Amino acid sequence: MKYGAKLIIGLVVSFFCISSQIIAQAVLKGKVIDKISKEPLELAVVHDENSGKNTLTDKKGNFIFTAKTKDSVNVIVSFIGYKSQKIKITSHASSVMIEMEKGDLEMKEVIVTNNAGVNTFHTLSSIDLNMQPAKSAQDLLRLVPGLFIAQHQGGGKAEQIFLRGFDADHGTDVNISVDGMPVNMVSQAHGQGYADLHFLIPETVAGYDFGKGPYYASRGDFATAGYVSYNTLNVPDKNLVKIEGGQFNTGRVVALLNLLSEKAKEKQRSAYIAGEALYSDGPFDYPEHFTRVNLFGKFVTPINTCNKLIFTLSTLSSGWRASGEIPNRAVSEGYIKDRFGVIDSSQGGYTNRTNANIKLISNLKNSFTWENQAYYSYYFFNLVSNFTFYYFYPQTGDEFRQHESRNLVGYNSRISHETIFGNGALRSSAGFGIRYDDISPSYLAHTIDGSAILNYIQLGKIHETNLNGFIDETYQSGKWLFNASARLDYLHFYYLNMAPASDTSANIYNGADPTSQKSIVSPKINIQYSVNQQVQFYIKTGKGFHSNDTRIVIANRGYQILPAAFGADIGVNWKPVPDLFINTALWYLYLQQEFTYGADLGDQAVSPGGKTKRAGIDFSLRYQFNHWLYAYMNLDLARPRSIGNPKGQDYLPLAPTFTSTGGLDIRFKNGINGSVSYRYLHDRAANENYTLTASGYWITDLTLNYTRNKYEIGVAIENLLNITWNESQFEYTSRLKYEPHPVDEVSYTPGTPFFAKLKFSVFF
Repeated sequence: MKYGAKLIIGLVVSFFCISSQIIAQAVLKGKVIDKISKEPLELAVVHDENSGKNTLTDKKGNFIFTAKTKDSVNVIVSFIGYKSQKIKITSHASSVMIEMEKGDLEMKEVIVTNNAGVNTFHTLSSIDLNMQPAKSAQDLLRLVPGLFIAQHQGGGKAEQIFLRGFDADHGTDVNISVDGMPVNMVSQAHGQGYADLHFLIPETVAGYDFGKGPYYASRGDFATAGYVSYNTLNVPDKNLVKIEGGQFNTGRVVALLNLLSEKAKEKQRSAYIAGEALYSDGPFDYPEHFTRVNLFGKFVTPINTCNKLIFTLSTLSSGWRASGEIPNRAVSEGYIKDRFGVIDSSQGGYTNRTNANIKLISNLKNSFTWENQAYYSYYFFNLVSNFTFYYFYPQTGDEFRQHESRNLVGYNSRISHETIFGNGALRSSAGFGIRYDDISPSYLAHTIDGSAILNYIQLGKIHETNLNGFIDETYQSGKWLFNASARLDYLHFYYLNMAPASDTSANIYNGADPTSQKSIVSPKINIQYSVNQQVQFYIKTGKGFHSNDTRIVIANRGYQILPAAFGADIGVNWKPVPDLFINTALWYLYLQQEFTYGADLGDQAVSPGGKTKRAGIDFSLRYQFNHWLYAYMNLDLARPRSIGNPKGQDYLPLAPTFTSTGGLDIRFKNGINGSVSYRYLHDRAANENYTLTASGYWITDLTLNYTRNKYEIGVAIENLLNITWNESQFEYTSRLKYEPHPVDEVSYTPGTPFFAKLKFSVFF
């Protein structure tokens, strides 16, 4: 009995001790929003001065943490690009609303934390968007450290993308989205994964998110080298009218107008429209006559206290003439007068894209959030090109047209939940999606004078369906974060060959089943360890994939439909001193099948290659010298190689091996601001045995602005030092008119020379 009594007494005492600790804990809640727009601020840092612990706000701007019982707790709330606030939260208040005012970027306030989840680049992207405001759709892509682009067929064509040792053509290995809507086009007439971002007006972008490698369950097709995701403004701070003008008959007009009153903002309701009109002849002897017109509208409204509706509409129309790629000998031997000349003046294109995107965000009971999204795009594409001139067809020439008309529909649903217990938190999410592409017609045709079709190399109708789902679990406790996820994708392909029996493609599809399908499971595991608020280590591992073009899937009888990618990253986020932030990673990626650009006239789609491997090092640095001077630098090394080829014959054409970007950014209190920046791309192999070289370049750009509350005046200069450089480069076997024999060499599109633009903006 003595021992029993002691045990009972001990249990009672323990119970009251534990109970007193629980009772002594106060649950503190709050919400962080933008003072002007009233929009919630996600991933704002709430620092408890007493315990030294941090928590981050969720997508709704809410935060919750436990503290020892006191009448009040002092917290510091900070968000990159906003003025920090020190406030007192009482333990008796049910919730507190914190309104943040925009201010200067202060690197001292940037901390390293696990709360951002598996996105270890969140801090980097937030700093860069504040330091490097985008001036164009191209600049939006260049915000990603290590991502390079090239334009090679007139200004209206999607940019060629380079990232982590990939020549990703126009998007084969980089997943791009805007407001959750996919930009990449599957089985596109010009190439698989074609991602034309020109429908996005830079002035409407609120933020962006990126990740490198195949480690993110919510990202599916094409997310092998990485992904880039853009979000547009829900509520603009002010109205805007901007006029830009510069060399080469370049002009641009942008307007962004709020449609609702200030009272509507108080009710978290917003509606605005934006428009962009652009014209440029470019630096070419044969003027581009490049035009682009964009219209964009967005409406945000709460339906009730638990549901918010977001609806966007946009349309793009663009047309241009192109001088195209020219071989070196065309200038040296006098076929054209200079490097900005043209050989086939029929080249050029026209494209338009119209998007409708609707999202319903529901805050359910017990901390569940449910997002449902539906989207639709109508897409038209027509491009005339000539890379080889008179090689295949000495009499009529090798000119060809790529054309498609597409209807794209999709639906995404995602439910998420966060549970906080003790010192730990479990974030769970699950999602489902469907995407359907109806492309009719899709063709590649041999043409003359840009119009007359001589014969179809490919002509058909494409239906492609992607069903997908994922589960993602993230557990965070103390200094550790563990993430495990898995994604399932099912793709169904259909291609109806419609080419006449006499044309080139007739034999390719004879006897082939017009349908094919396959599923792939992609698991991912990510681990983070935050030593303190200055140092964080992470390991990422995962499997991803890039789908093959439907035409190739059917022609190859379903062989290698969904080649997989396997990757691993070991990295660190580090703040060795308060004003310095460093991210670096050692990475490896293996592909079951490389996609390569088809240079032959009969092989203009992106074609399947063999197995490849890449390894490299990424390094990014952000430093604030003082309150007005910032610096940034990115260094990216990669060793891309094919597997199975002899040494010296295993280079991957055009794959970058060393790139760097950097610059200085100034922000004076008197309104003067600007930057000087560089981008460097090292020489690289233009073919498998490196007997041909794609020349590198170093380009310096300059911007200088004077910004006041009601207006801004500025100048932007591209290629400040007027360097002669080649933007895009390809190996082609080509034959110029009257040449006795074809020649295998590098063809290029000349890079823009010194290019100055003036701008004037009015805010109201």
